[in-house]
Amino acid sequence: MNAAHPSDARCDDPLMDEFDAFGIPTHRCVSYQELRGSGVSREQIRDALALGLLRRARRDVYLSGDIPDVVFRAQRVGGRLDCVAALEARGVFVHRRGQLHVQVEPHRARLRSPHSRRKRLEADGATATIHWRSQSGDAHTVDVVSALVQSFDCQEPRQIVATLDSALFLGEVDSDDVAQIFSRVPHRYRSLRRLIDGRAESGPESLARLQLRQFGRRIELQKVIDGVGRVDILVDGWIVVECDSRAHHAGWQKQEEDRRRDLALAARGYACVRPTANIILTEPHVLTDAVRGLLACRR
Repeated sequence: MNAAHPSDARCDDPLMDEFDAFGIPTHRCVSYQELRGSGVSREQIRDALALGLLRRARRDVYLSGDIPDVVFRAQRVGGRLDCVAALEARGVFVHRRGQLHVQVEPHRARLRSPHSRRKRLEADGATATIHWRSQSGDAHTVDVVSALVQSFDCQEPRQIVATLDSALFLGEVDSDDVAQIFSRVPHRYRSLRRLIDGRAESGPESLARLQLRQFGRRIELQKVIDGVGRVDILVDGWIVVECDSRAHHAGWQKQEEDRRRDLALAARGYACVRPTANIILTEPHVLTDAVRGLLACRR
């Protein structure tokens, strides 16, 4: 039941040549007319919808069944996945996860609920942040640079830096992209550029680094210590901060390895603190209080 690839697909997105098993482009929406024009019969469309190979977001807007649900919900509202939601879908760190942000063309009206195309957005009580602006191209999700630019309005300064760190570390953007981003945001944000460091391996690590700057001490990232290996953050040359997440530090075997490293650090005169990602995100003072106490002891 494969459809012919639509011949008029136009998009600068690197995914423009990717199609699902049904022959639907995975990077954008298609219309009913386009489906029929590519050789798909009415019966095939009906069967594909029933099997979940094809999804209809709203009137005359169809998407591949392979797309993430958050993309589908954005299209159901009436626009493209945008801002922190688009970044999260790419795996980029954002502080508040699970939010729906949608880029909508200024002329569009009658936005729908992300849960039902039969309900209006304002009548459903559903949560969606709408960004009214024009966006060229036909992809169902805004490009990563535009999403990063928009995220400046929806995050606090430290969170913005952590998101940019993450995008750099993952290879979603490069230094030229960062320059473009800062040329497009208000001037008041320009001072954040010097704080960006793509060596940070996680968002909590970036946030921890920014929190620790208040002490005015030397802060080193991904420092290699002889006999121990690489550590996340080194403060003042002797306080090691390891930012632990459940994904990478779960299980007793891994915890024992962490403790062995801590003992090796202690044997070399280093103090080590291990805040979890959750502590860094929700109780940042716990980390700063611990480092402040250690610095006071050394004095």
